[in-house]
Amino acid sequence: MKRLFLTLASLLALGAAPSFAADMHAGHDMDAMTKPAAAEQMSEGTIKKIDKASGKVTIQHGPLERLQMPAMTMAFKLKNAAWLDQMKVGDKIRFVADKLDGALTVVEFQALR
Repeated sequence: MKRLFLTLASLLALGAAPSFAADMHAGHDMDAMTKPAAAEQMSEGTIKKIDKASGKVTIQHGPLERLQMPAMTMAFKLKNAAWLDQMKVGDKIRFVADKLDGALTVVEFQALR
């Protein structure tokens, strides 16, 4: 027992603890364990304007928790430009926005019917 204690003490002194901890969590997606599911991160909004030329949609939305933004109306890029054909002014949607390449972008959306 004393030998085990000395071995562990030596490993800790040599900085093996971070490596040991990393090995314990190998194969586990730690971000997935700490982040809520996408559905919990979705915000609701209403499409106010569609600009196909710029690939943007203006959404009047509630708070965007994951971006720590209050409710407002603003334009977003879309991760998938084909979504523009699935949206029309006045549609109510649930969506996830994120910052991609420095631009606020809708990365997931669902039409509410």
